[in-house]
Amino acid sequence: MEWLRVQRGDAPLVIAFPHGGTNLAGLDDQFVSPWHARIDTDWWIAELYAFAADMGATLVATDISRSVIDMNRDPSGASLYPGQATTELCPTTTFDGELLYRFGEPDEAEIMQRLHSYHRPYHDTLTAELDRLKDAHGKIVLYDAHSIRSHVPRLFHGELPLFNIGTNGGTTAAPELETIIANICAASGKSHVVNGRFKGGWTTRHYGRPDDDVHAIQMELAQRGYMTEPATFTEANWPTPIDPDPAILTTLRQSIAAALDFAKGRQ
Repeated sequence: MEWLRVQRGDAPLVIAFPHGGTNLAGLDDQFVSPWHARIDTDWWIAELYAFAADMGATLVATDISRSVIDMNRDPSGASLYPGQATTELCPTTTFDGELLYRFGEPDEAEIMQRLHSYHRPYHDTLTAELDRLKDAHGKIVLYDAHSIRSHVPRLFHGELPLFNIGTNGGTTAAPELETIIANICAASGKSHVVNGRFKGGWTTRHYGRPDDDVHAIQMELAQRGYMTEPATFTEANWPTPIDPDPAILTTLRQSIAAALDFAKGRQ
């Protein structure tokens, strides 16, 4: 599966990248435009965390665009945020509510095909890596890495905090891990929130079993921390190159190191 990239490490930490892909799976002509289908990508997210491989983390990334199928959605199609604006398992609109498809939405048969071809293999692979490390260490952390534009009025009001930590209200990870990561973000002097608008998607909710020593946490970064966000997003100016604030990189490195220490039983 050329669209699925796994970089194996032996430390008790898996970092997942479900939304960094831009591969439209041959469906380019079905979308309003290829750029339109890619605008909500978690741009450069795997590159941002590339340092974690040298720390022994296992990295699991898909190259399939979230517009084809969202690896961080419940495969049943159930909403993660009932009553709030969101996108579906196979999205039909952008974050801004603009239609993605030229001639109609994917039908049930097409959704099932994408689920079988991409969503299930991605999660089968993620499960296998978690099981491997759980057998080796007994206690592990899954860190689900995301990013999003700082202003998306349809999804949230105003400017999103830079660091958005999600544990589904404290149910997917031990309170100590949540507190450690939150304290690191607070010490950066940048804005942060715990279980705010983004409480963790299907990945953290599905895998997080703190009572069984599988701790899952989501980090949603506002993209202004490592990209220049234009006032108006167009095909000519988006995405911009990766250009991380050194303070952001330091905070991410400290967060990954802290997650590793937590999994190893160190303070």
